[in-house]
Amino acid sequence: MGSQLNKVTFIGSFQQNAVLQRPLIGSRIAAGFPSPAQDYIEENLDLNEYLIAHPSATYFVRVEGLSMVGAGIFSGDILIVDRSLEPAHKKIVIAIVDGELTVKRLWQENNKWYLMPENPDFPMTEITRDMEFTIWGVVVYALHKTG
Repeated sequence: MGSQLNKVTFIGSFQQNAVLQRPLIGSRIAAGFPSPAQDYIEENLDLNEYLIAHPSATYFVRVEGLSMVGAGIFSGDILIVDRSLEPAHKKIVIAIVDGELTVKRLWQENNKWYLMPENPDFPMTEITRDMEFTIWGVVVYALHKTG
């Protein structure tokens, strides 16, 4: 089963006293000709405040694998995971399956629960009573570099 799962590596928890504020451009950014953005700075945006709703329950994990590319989650991405949120049908979750952390979409169909990949090259996994299974948290953001 391990080869079917994206591997997820625990990075750490949110450090509440950390502040990361950067300028927020108030107008929409055109994808055409450049504009002097300095004229449009609206306010400072604290990325911790924006990205982290429940600091004591928030963790970061790094993804390894390609099973979630259809959801915009790529190998090397960092996921922000909130353990205080209730896992539900269609939510992307971090789960522990037979001792391995993985990221998948939680799916319910015909009174059964599945871990659904977002890549047709990977099979879905039915969650059964005989497997070691725990939902560890709900993914709220995926951070990845462009280019």
